[in-house]
Amino acid sequence: MGALSHLRVLDLTQVLAGPYCTMLLADMGADVVKVERPGGDMIRSNPPFVDDGNEEAYGGYFQSVNRGKRSIELNLGDDADRADFLSLVEEADVVVENYRSGTMEKYDLGYETLRKYNPELIYSSIRGFGDPRTGESHRQGQPSFDLIAQALGGVMETTGQPDGPPTKTGPGVGDLFTATLNCIGILAAVTHREQTGEGQYVDTAMYDSMISFTERAVYQQSYSGDAPTRRGNAHPTLFPYDAFETDDGYAVIAAFNDNHWAALCDVMDREDLADAYPTAGERLENREALREEIADWALEQTNDELVGKLEGSVPAAPVQTTEEIFDDPHVHARDMLVPVEQPGADREVEIAGNPIKMSETNPAPHGRAPLLDEHREEVLSETADATAADD
Repeated sequence: MGALSHLRVLDLTQVLAGPYCTMLLADMGADVVKVERPGGDMIRSNPPFVDDGNEEAYGGYFQSVNRGKRSIELNLGDDADRADFLSLVEEADVVVENYRSGTMEKYDLGYETLRKYNPELIYSSIRGFGDPRTGESHRQGQPSFDLIAQALGGVMETTGQPDGPPTKTGPGVGDLFTATLNCIGILAAVTHREQTGEGQYVDTAMYDSMISFTERAVYQQSYSGDAPTRRGNAHPTLFPYDAFETDDGYAVIAAFNDNHWAALCDVMDREDLADAYPTAGERLENREALREEIADWALEQTNDELVGKLEGSVPAAPVQTTEEIFDDPHVHARDMLVPVEQPGADREVEIAGNPIKMSETNPAPHGRAPLLDEHREEVLSETADATAADD
């Protein structure tokens, strides 16, 4: 039994932000019913595949963020399917959607309509620019993806090398961070409902979330009046806190406090640097020259040598490839790689585990992602049984 096993979630989301949010809920035990439009989530056919995309039901993108859910295919513009959806709403705890603002209203299925069928319903939306109910903006109704949110929210301007172009982060933080915040909002609304019996509307915008994500840039702009920009792997107010090339790769060193700085200088056999630059302010003021000293030393080490010498006294780590992550015993000890069935392939695949660990109701992926409409009969019969029981 998961911590959220008492919750039924109707998931009308697609692509990444919405599915990642409801995946977190599913991992924590919620019964997540993925309500898919005709043809299914547009990302079902996205690669990679194990072998043959024509034989496999979906690719890794869909598998990763839709594991442990059930699927039912509904056309909300069809009267019969709309009625089936409303019957599901009556028995649901949460509805999550990530359409453009106004889309659900076109089907007369917006929050105000659904709460008539279920006054305690928690209705949650993830949009690029939020919903007018929580703050009207001229941007609402515009399409948005992770790239758009990172560009507008300051992430790209502060990511990359100083002499290079604005750069998006590798992972889709515009989607993933927004999804995580939305999940938190849903759980807060569930707690509020348990205390008061009131449902409510939860709204998380990707642009808003990126403003929160770039919190450092916001206070820097406010305090200094200067617009922060790209600094590579360096930190604007901490040094050394950077990546350094080694003989066989890259490693990061975070030795910005006085004790770690002294320990780093001791390992480098450069006590003269520790004596000459004992304070954080002095190190920041002379960061370029000091970086060259550390860089020259790091280049003489392999990753294993550098990390081995610093381990236990100075925070340091290799910059790992995904292949190295798969070989890391820590990752396996923490159940962060989970095998699941891949329909249409002759072997299992691995997806990222859940980083939330709990002593009594530990979250975990509950099986593979669903086939399109795989659970129609099962889900609708449950709803019919619940309605009959209520009567």
